[in-house]
Amino acid sequence: MEITEVRVKLINNKDDRLKAFCSITMDNEFVVRDIKVIEGTSGYFVAMPSRKMSDHCEKCGSKNHLRAKFCNGCGTPLIENRARTDAKGRMKLHADIAHPINVQCRQKIQEKVIAAFKEELEKSKQPDYKPVDMDEPDDEVPEIVS
Repeated sequence: MEITEVRVKLINNKDDRLKAFCSITMDNEFVVRDIKVIEGTSGYFVAMPSRKMSDHCEKCGSKNHLRAKFCNGCGTPLIENRARTDAKGRMKLHADIAHPINVQCRQKIQEKVIAAFKEELEKSKQPDYKPVDMDEPDDEVPEIVS
């Protein structure tokens, strides 16, 4: 697998650890969007796209985020700490949508994304800097007809 393109959209909130959103293209054929660059205690790292996990109210069946205290549908108080925990005892509140299968792949993605992030950070210091348009349409994808 070759990472053939990395797009970086810088985030301008100086108080936040989230520094950028990125998309990567692999082998000029497959795109993964919403990769995050986060500033950690020992430098920048990459977080893969994820979704908030949820469960259903026992009373009415409505879907609720795991940190919700009351049901969105009926207002019933929900049990606290409903989330499963990981090996370190932390609540699992998000599930990856896409992620590398092994350490080598994670390192390859992280190195490419962090390098592109630092490059975009340097470009952003120029007076004529224009941010990357993450919503720019990709090459035309043929419509699948069933």
